Amino acid sequence: MEEDIQVPVYLLTGFLESGKTSFLKFTLQQEYFATPEKTLLILCEEGMEEYEPELLKEANTVLEVIDSREDLTPERLAAFEICHSPGRVLIEYNGMWPVSELEEMAFPAGWGIVQHITTVDASTFDVYMSNMRSLFMEMVRHADMVLFNRSSLEQPLATYRRGIKVANQRAEIIFEDEEGELEDIFDGEMPFDIQAPVIEIAPEDYGLWFVDAMDDPERYEGKVVHFQGRVLKPGDLPKGEFVPGRIAMTCCADDTTFIGFICKSPKTAGLREGGWVDVRAKISIEHRDAYYGEGPVLEAQQIESCPPLEEEMVYFN
Repeated sequence: MEEDIQVPVYLLTGFLESGKTSFLKFTLQQEYFATPEKTLLILCEEGMEEYEPELLKEANTVLEVIDSREDLTPERLAAFEICHSPGRVLIEYNGMWPVSELEEMAFPAGWGIVQHITTVDASTFDVYMSNMRSLFMEMVRHADMVLFNRSSLEQPLATYRRGIKVANQRAEIIFEDEEGELEDIFDGEMPFDIQAPVIEIAPEDYGLWFVDAMDDPERYEGKVVHFQGRVLKPGDLPKGEFVPGRIAMTCCADDTTFIGFICKSPKTAGLREGGWVDVRAKISIEHRDAYYGEGPVLEAQQIESCPPLEEEMVYFN
């Protein structure tokens, strides 16, 4: 429970030379991040960028280096707690170590991860996705923020955003170049008419619509959409609600996730789990735990059974 955390842990992940050290050095110098308590910085990967002793002293930060994956243990962290009694902890994690090992590790009493940020070098993103997609997706799956630096509007940034969103719907995604944050990254108009009385979502455009509606739900508030999807009936949804959606591939055939929005309908009880339906629904915005805040909720106007789509999977290429 976050309210039980006395020593907040900020986790920074990303591959070597993705900008982790530069990000932390910048953050440590910001007034909003200043604290009178000691900060413990645990460095698990040393790149070209270094932490200057003067910066660490000014930021009241002590640096500890973990050279190997085997050395990052609960006992080692407990020793850091005894030695430094930090008020907060920053962990610059090694990009080649599974994040799950750290997330499952027993921290010292009172420690807890409050924010997970993944940095990405946009100029080499395609290379890493081609060769280490599974490892990268593990990084971003539970990240609160994914920061793309060295970005350019000449890169397919909208495609990058969609790929992250299918793996982690709640992640904040930021693109920056040398001048700061890039605002308009979308590559052209949507392939469907958002001003139509009924927005027709073609099967091949479902993933694009899902990400756009999750990113900017107000854009679709009051709109009526029409699409086909599979029926998911999570046990934690109240009576009269289900989730029509599609299965999306995040990195490989063995690593998929279901993407869809909560839908209200009096016909829910008669729907078969895993069956295919043709849905026409009006969109409203509601606060739901599943969305970690506000998100689109569908009010079904019409639901009919339909044959499975020829291509059931959603791909983000």
